[in-house]
Amino acid sequence: MSTRTRVIIVGSKGRMGEALMRLAQADPALELIGGVDRDDDLNTIVDRCDVLIEFAHHSVTPGLVDLALARNKPLVIGTTGHTTEERARIEAAAAKLPIVWAPNYSVGVNLLFYLTRLAAATLGDAFDQEVIEMHHHHKLDAPSGTARRLGEILAQAGGGSYEELVRNGRAGDVGARSKKEIGMHALRGGDVVGDHTVVFAGSGERVELTHKASSRDTFAGGALRAAAWVRTQQPGLYSMQDVLGFGKK
Repeated sequence: MSTRTRVIIVGSKGRMGEALMRLAQADPALELIGGVDRDDDLNTIVDRCDVLIEFAHHSVTPGLVDLALARNKPLVIGTTGHTTEERARIEAAAAKLPIVWAPNYSVGVNLLFYLTRLAAATLGDAFDQEVIEMHHHHKLDAPSGTARRLGEILAQAGGGSYEELVRNGRAGDVGARSKKEIGMHALRGGDVVGDHTVVFAGSGERVELTHKASSRDTFAGGALRAAAWVRTQQPGLYSMQDVLGFGKK
């Protein structure tokens, strides 16, 4: 086994893809085999890599998962906005492949996940919970994958599911806020790379946890770190929390 991890970037011409290509080329621990996008044939180079990294579109993921299974290639998936069926496809593939699947590969955001879980367990039902995210005006899905993960963490702490407890925005005469609901609010504008805030609002006090990203390099660097890590793992579905050693996602 080569000491350098050989990677292929799927979605190489997107904003994240370009950052991944640039950082992978500069990393002495990695060997960039190539990048592929819409009109490129991955089959011609896939056997030369150790790990496939995908930051493309959620519709690309199922086909990539099938190819990874056929060629026994570990995956790092950074795409968000997957349908229920696409999510199930990834989860099923993890029985045979090591896959890192995270909504955000930033070290700081993964610390935010950890702190959100800790705050929710500490503050409990006495504090109302709201999630606010903002991204650039080109972003296609809402809420962001990171905001969804924050909502999932809060829902778990509240003893329910994301689908049961999250309310996406509010308009009209919606009545008083229920005790268990989790507000989810997506803002879009300008060139914002990614801002996420979790609000815990109690009686007489409020706690806010915020992460703001100013460069996509933070996400790209984390994804490349995940690629080097997943190469030596057993089949399973992993998160960036696992890569960083924060424990279970």
